[in-house]
Amino acid sequence: MDQLDNALLNILIKDSRVSYADMARQLNISRAYARVRVKALVDSGVIESFTTVINPEKLGKSISNFVDLTVAPHAIEQVAERLASTLEVVSLYIMSDLKSLHVHTLTDGPERFEAFVREHIFNHPEILSVNCTALMTRVKHRRGGARL
Repeated sequence: MDQLDNALLNILIKDSRVSYADMARQLNISRAYARVRVKALVDSGVIESFTTVINPEKLGKSISNFVDLTVAPHAIEQVAERLASTLEVVSLYIMSDLKSLHVHTLTDGPERFEAFVREHIFNHPEILSVNCTALMTRVKHRRGGARL
């Protein structure tokens, strides 16, 4: 990775649909060289995929909650897989204590979030404790990774 690779990544983070010609113009390199460098970033695994960022509010998903669960360690992977398979969970992490899950949910309203909790969290004895907080204001969020 060098300065050109970092510049290419920053361009792609802003708009993964940008053309090689536009990249080349911005970086003062040839279109063919831009394509070769991006292909090298894909081949090396630095770029895992090109994706679309969806605005959840435009889809009516305006309720964002963060749920921290303490889970019986023997069941952590099973609980994580079950929760990850739901439509409401947009990200889920097993934490380093190997008994905690950090879950981010998006729903269209408090009623849908409550239904999610009742179905997927309550009455599951392997879930030992729950801490839930609702998002007030998004100040900064990751979109495609850190600026390089």
